Amino acid sequence: MVGRYLKAQLWVLLCGGLVGPIFLVVYFAIGESDLVRWMFWAGLLITAADVLVALAMTNYGAKSAAKSQHLEQQGVLALAQVIGIAETGAQINDQPLVKLNLRIEGPGLAPFESQDRVIASVTRMPLITGRKLVVLVDPVTSDYQIDWQRSALVGGLVPAQFTVDEDRRTYDLSGQAGPLLEILRILKANNVPMNGTVDIRSNPLVRQQVTNVVRRAAAQQAPAAAPVPTPAVQAPEPSTAQRLQELETLRATGAITDAEYTAKRQQIISEL
Repeated sequence: MVGRYLKAQLWVLLCGGLVGPIFLVVYFAIGESDLVRWMFWAGLLITAADVLVALAMTNYGAKSAAKSQHLEQQGVLALAQVIGIAETGAQINDQPLVKLNLRIEGPGLAPFESQDRVIASVTRMPLITGRKLVVLVDPVTSDYQIDWQRSALVGGLVPAQFTVDEDRRTYDLSGQAGPLLEILRILKANNVPMNGTVDIRSNPLVRQQVTNVVRRAAAQQAPAAAPVPTPAVQAPEPSTAQRLQELETLRATGAITDAEYTAKRQQIISEL
């Protein structure tokens, strides 16, 4: 808790709160003169405000951390469909704040709709526009929190590759929301942390469950049937009348001489 407060206090000071302590140092350094007495009161007021803001940030951070921990332990992994996106006109740290309309569904949960305001950062925007987010939901209160790390995996922003030693191959399930969400639920139920590469070889039960999901998902990715080549359709041979007519046209246009016309005509007739 103390460490969290010190970090918050440092952030407040770096964002302009350092002015208050500077005023106090200057006031006491040059002596308690009536000419600079305003520095004392201004510095005292600003410093007090710094402390209050840091305490508020610490309290908010502690509550947020406690909520995240509770949801990680007791919450249900659910899929939130983004059914609406609206601008709020506000920005936080030069990043837009948007309002999301969500429809949340998960095992053991009655589907419900909710609204949430989130910072649409560069890394989050593809997930928001992809309209699939992973949320942790309290099954009792329906309180929830968006899990951006898991959302990146389910949304295809992070590659999802699984190596199965028995099969001697690596399966790529990137962007397959259903199987990936099922695997994430298996890992969460067995307290396997999500920290980049996950090695579950030391846990045979979890490994087998994940392998079954991976193989099932890969089997459903049946390769598209190769297109059946269409046999080339040959144009029908022209009739004798058509050949003679073309020959007449060639002679009339001067494309062949009379001698060539006569020889070709005799050849056509002899083929009858």
